[in-house]
Amino acid sequence: MSIEIFRASEIYVGRDFGGFDFDITPAAIENYIAGTGDANPWYTGESPLGGPLAPALILHSAVFRRHDWYLPNIFGNLHARQEWQGFGPIRPGDQLHSRSVIVDRYIKRDREYVVNECLILDSNGRLVQRSRTHQSFLMAAEGGNGFAVDRAREKSGGRVFNVGQRGGEPIETPMRKVSQPMCMAFSGPGRNYHTDVEEAHKLGFPEIVVQGMLSVCMIGELMTRRFGLGFLVGGRFDLRLVNVLWAEEITAAKGRILERHPEGERTRAEVEVWCEKADGTVTVVGTASALDL
Repeated sequence: MSIEIFRASEIYVGRDFGGFDFDITPAAIENYIAGTGDANPWYTGESPLGGPLAPALILHSAVFRRHDWYLPNIFGNLHARQEWQGFGPIRPGDQLHSRSVIVDRYIKRDREYVVNECLILDSNGRLVQRSRTHQSFLMAAEGGNGFAVDRAREKSGGRVFNVGQRGGEPIETPMRKVSQPMCMAFSGPGRNYHTDVEEAHKLGFPEIVVQGMLSVCMIGELMTRRFGLGFLVGGRFDLRLVNVLWAEEITAAKGRILERHPEGERTRAEVEVWCEKADGTVTVVGTASALDL
């Protein structure tokens, strides 16, 4: 006799949500460029490996292909933290497969967090990337009539973060306005709180919320610009999304290379990274690293 330990609808640690197949096409890369503004010449022309390479974060939203791993109360839900590690380059023409499993649940203040680990495998079953997405959900049963998060939140003392004060070599991407067409290219084509203001209101936000993964991709752009293949084949980061980026705001990724240490026959560079709006509001803080090649 078979005995089920967990309910079919339960979001439990260890639950396997399967995955999806992805074809890395030139059109997918062009859409990534349109959604992020990251037009690295390696993505469409020659690279050090001969021929184009896909952006490291080309499958930035593989874990969001399905949402049945979310908790029931999605009012005010936020992407809170993103971990990522790359093990090899991705090329146009590659056929990849994702596999996601819930690996943790925890409570912090008034939110409950679900952690989904997503593996990206190539057609031979080789591990190409691994990521962990921490999604946070309000523990209250319903959001009420107000907003779960508004613009005033980021101006409070608890949302100010001191970054870039430990010295080191500075690196950055250009300041860039995240337009609504960019949001649609990145998070569309459907209407959701990342592409449509009415949908944003339904989930407790006053304006379109730029998908957190776009800021994550800007960190990927920063690291690729500086370390090239060293990030594509050996990059990693651990980022916390600490303030909301709203559509039509201007932002950039920044960092400081703090130290280097041996890793086998190579050297790994450790970097403090963050994303910052034009008015100085910090939206992402964390660490990243890459191999010096």
